[in-house]
Amino acid sequence: MHHKQINGFKMTTKEENLSEERKSLSFVEQMIEQDLAEGKNGGRMQTRFPPEPNGYLHIGHAKAIAMDFGVAERHGGICNLRFDDTNPIKEDTEYIESIEHDIKWLGYQWANVYYASDYFQELWDFAVWLIKQGRAYVDEQSSEQIAQQKGTTTSPGTNSPFRDRPVEENLRLFEYMNSGEATPGTLVLRAKIDMAHPNMLFRDPLIYRVLNIPHIRTGNKWNAYPMYDFAHGQSDYLEGVTHSLCTLEFVEHRPLYDLFVTWMKEYKGETDNIEDNRPRQTEFNKLNLSYTLMSKRNLLALVNEKLVNGWDDPRMPTLCGFRRRGYSPESIVKFIDKIGYTKIDGLNDIALLESVVRDDLNSRSIRVSAVIDPVKVVITNYPEGQTEQLVAVNNPENEADGTHIMNFSRELWIERDDFMEVAEKKFMRLAPGKEVRLKNAYIIKCNEENACEKDENGNVTTIYCTYDPESRSGLPGSNRKIKGKTLHWVNCEDAVEAEVRLYDRLWKVENPRDEMAQIREAQGCDAVDAMKQIINPDSLRIHNHCYVEPFAATMKPGDYLQFQRIGYFMMDLDATDDKFVFNKTVGLKDTWAKQNK
Repeated sequence: MHHKQINGFKMTTKEENLSEERKSLSFVEQMIEQDLAEGKNGGRMQTRFPPEPNGYLHIGHAKAIAMDFGVAERHGGICNLRFDDTNPIKEDTEYIESIEHDIKWLGYQWANVYYASDYFQELWDFAVWLIKQGRAYVDEQSSEQIAQQKGTTTSPGTNSPFRDRPVEENLRLFEYMNSGEATPGTLVLRAKIDMAHPNMLFRDPLIYRVLNIPHIRTGNKWNAYPMYDFAHGQSDYLEGVTHSLCTLEFVEHRPLYDLFVTWMKEYKGETDNIEDNRPRQTEFNKLNLSYTLMSKRNLLALVNEKLVNGWDDPRMPTLCGFRRRGYSPESIVKFIDKIGYTKIDGLNDIALLESVVRDDLNSRSIRVSAVIDPVKVVITNYPEGQTEQLVAVNNPENEADGTHIMNFSRELWIERDDFMEVAEKKFMRLAPGKEVRLKNAYIIKCNEENACEKDENGNVTTIYCTYDPESRSGLPGSNRKIKGKTLHWVNCEDAVEAEVRLYDRLWKVENPRDEMAQIREAQGCDAVDAMKQIINPDSLRIHNHCYVEPFAATMKPGDYLQFQRIGYFMMDLDATDDKFVFNKTVGLKDTWAKQNK
């Protein structure tokens, strides 16, 4: 057996593989493994994915989903879905349903569904206890006054004039906050911590505010709602979460998270083994993509201003947008695995995502023939009225996908770019006197004389060719070598007309978030005006008169297709029995970088 020396000890091949496998684990999983080995939380492993139902999930959320659900699955734990519904101003059941659908589409399943609103009564009772303990008070100052009293990172804050009001008065005002009679913005409940604390979040943070807005789940029961920092950690604790996995902006919030959980455990009388039995917040880097904007606020603005066609517009970074465009859920998870998890934020190249998508779709896509910019070819020596049935392989990467039939006759559609009347020497496609092979069919040669017809504007309308009857694919004569390339085609007689939507990147600049900030600072404009200056006007090009072979028209949204020699496509949701619409997912090669040098 092979052995390797490590620190003076011999390792077997099995031990060596385990060692290498552990090295490949993210720092988060290494921490989880250590906690489990030390028996923290009784050896339990439980995570949660806590989205706010105020928009559709985007690919950044997919990274958190893959972490929360993935680590629980790999370490014998469970992951719950918990909706952070503490802000009824923006929340809607539409978003709840879409979030559930997107998580399932990615391939994950939660153990339970919870809501922060499940804990509203317990959080309220906890807040009452804090008031009685002298750890919370009702403040009647405006948000501007409270902000001014916070101090700075280098100077302490000043106490609110209401900080030491009697407990009984605080309790009365807190009840009034939830009565429906209090005016929003006039009363808040603050935790009493330390106005000189170096962490600004500890300077008497707000834990309740008045909204007077009905909630999608609790109706009119509550008019005062808990703040995120107050509800989040307590919800984790009440659910039994062992590992609260967050993105890096929550690093500064972690001490406050821990303090509130400690207070909650004290309120519950659970002070034994307080450090071994509590949620552990750990932070990892966000998924940031070049040429992509992922803030839900900005995505909502794009939708509301009709700069895109809804949340599932294929140019959007939403999961429903990627799904409609033709990305597979497996490709998104593979991409997330490829970039990994660190403690440093960075900008990931969208070309890497597209590369992973290409590799994934190459193995799963059905090959079909489609012509986006058609021009007619007439094979003058092919018998008029004759039609042949040719066999086309559905997917050369998977024999089990089978074959389908393509009809071949005298008149065909090919791509306009595949013909040049006056061709350069290196042009290996169709031109006067040149030969090409038609995919799965024959070798054809463009006539030397009378090669084509044109319309009054000089556009080629018809190309005239002859074919070699002995060169049909699969016959002995098909081995004849030619210099020309193999072209795809569609039979004119049974071609199906379709609309093809060619999508490109929505933004002209690599980092639209930073570019927007610079534009707004320089011009004093709002976010929408800044967006309009950097949005890509060519992010969608629609071709209305394309042709696809009949087999392609039998596909449906969700079927992965490769238009041969063009790229990967999917039938769009707008398609009907009378109108076929296809979306371009990604090209066969990365041509974007070359075009935009």
